[in-house]
Amino acid sequence: MAKLDLSMSNLDEMFPENFSQEQIAKGKTIFLKELAYLAHQFYGGKQMTIPKAGIYGFNWFNVWYTPGVSKISTTIRDDNNASFSLSNRSNLVAVVSDSTRVLGDGDCTPPGGLGVMEGKAYLMKYLGGVDGVALCVDSYNDAGEHDPDKIIEFVKMLQPSFGAVNLEDISQPNCYKVLDTLREECDIPVWHDDAQGTGCVTLAGLINALRIVNKPMSEAKIVYYGAGASNTTIARLIIRAGGDPEKMMLFDSRGGLHTGREDIKADPRFYRKWELCESTNPKKIDDIAEAMKGADVLIALSKPGPDTVKPSWIGSMADKAVVFACANPVPEIYPYAAKEAGAYIVATGRGDFPNQVNNSLGFPGILKGALSVRARKITDEMAIAAAEAVANYAEKKGINPDYIMPTMDETEVFAHEAADVAMMAIKNDVARIKRTREDVYNETLAGIKETRAIIDLLMKEKFIKKPGIDMLEKALKIAIDTVK
Repeated sequence: MAKLDLSMSNLDEMFPENFSQEQIAKGKTIFLKELAYLAHQFYGGKQMTIPKAGIYGFNWFNVWYTPGVSKISTTIRDDNNASFSLSNRSNLVAVVSDSTRVLGDGDCTPPGGLGVMEGKAYLMKYLGGVDGVALCVDSYNDAGEHDPDKIIEFVKMLQPSFGAVNLEDISQPNCYKVLDTLREECDIPVWHDDAQGTGCVTLAGLINALRIVNKPMSEAKIVYYGAGASNTTIARLIIRAGGDPEKMMLFDSRGGLHTGREDIKADPRFYRKWELCESTNPKKIDDIAEAMKGADVLIALSKPGPDTVKPSWIGSMADKAVVFACANPVPEIYPYAAKEAGAYIVATGRGDFPNQVNNSLGFPGILKGALSVRARKITDEMAIAAAEAVANYAEKKGINPDYIMPTMDETEVFAHEAADVAMMAIKNDVARIKRTREDVYNETLAGIKETRAIIDLLMKEKFIKKPGIDMLEKALKIAIDTVK
């Protein structure tokens, strides 16, 4: 066992040498959960609000508030677009959720999503230089059901205060109506990260995986295991990016998606799933094991594993098979098991394995790019531009089976992403202002570096307290004792 340190750069080595790969994988999951609880308890959450303007004497209170601020109010009254330059609106995102589908834990009640939404806001700031506010809302109606119209109305009401909205952890089918309605009816970008964000980063990983195995996207046979908001949007984006829907098959808990699925057709709330029923799986295959035979790619976003995806399925795939096992917090099959079964490239949603396909590589740069040109919406073309920016950044560094995606500490990828998204927003005519790619890139990179310098300073001056090693030791003991 390696010595513990706060950097946690040696997670695998923290466990006893006689532990199997499966024990280490399970142990890491337990350790990270236990440490998350202790760390959140220690800090009381992970976000706070601090001013970005200074006080140089008593009368500056009269500048930042009354009577001076009246000039700001009347200026914005006469030109609402002035709110982007005279307030923090141009760099502020509302992270909105009803907490009905939180990671792999399902409905966690409205406040149960706060940890994830604060985490989203934290990553927005650290990775993209964007300010975020966690807003978990009660979507219950009088009948005790989750009502998508309540979320829609809430977002419409808050949009004058924000530059963009990030929807998160809203269960299907409500998520489809909420996103599609708000994208069309709001005057600021509304982004559903579980759907569009997952679609964007998965497309980025797929682009590079197919480059490595030398298979054109238009010819790849792709199986999607799970047909929720994430995988249906992934499929739609891959089709928009050149994938052939007739070579695709999607599976939900009842079998394959195809034109014989009268249960989906009969429920208008699942219109996005029905669109895919009409365009994919022309042979109407219902058996996942049958579908996997000769498949080039498996994209799984279903229930947490590690035994959800069977090794025998992977063993029947085509040569140099690509497997994305992205359920959280435990992938449908562990990477080592997938490779033992014959997979050539394996990706998961976790950073403690190679090839992390995680939304965190997408939304900070995408939202920053949209905000930088004051976009009115985020189009599918903008999402594809972001995916290509991420993929191309990794390719230039040198991709291989264990590196198809940049990692979150590769700062410049977010600036490239923001710049390409901004340029596509201008091209799609959804930007309020026009800027050069270089300007957006430089501003984004400067904002990220400023954020990290502020956090470093707060840590140095001990305004952010440093946890003790005993916190890690406690979490690790629980993990080791649990999986022994």
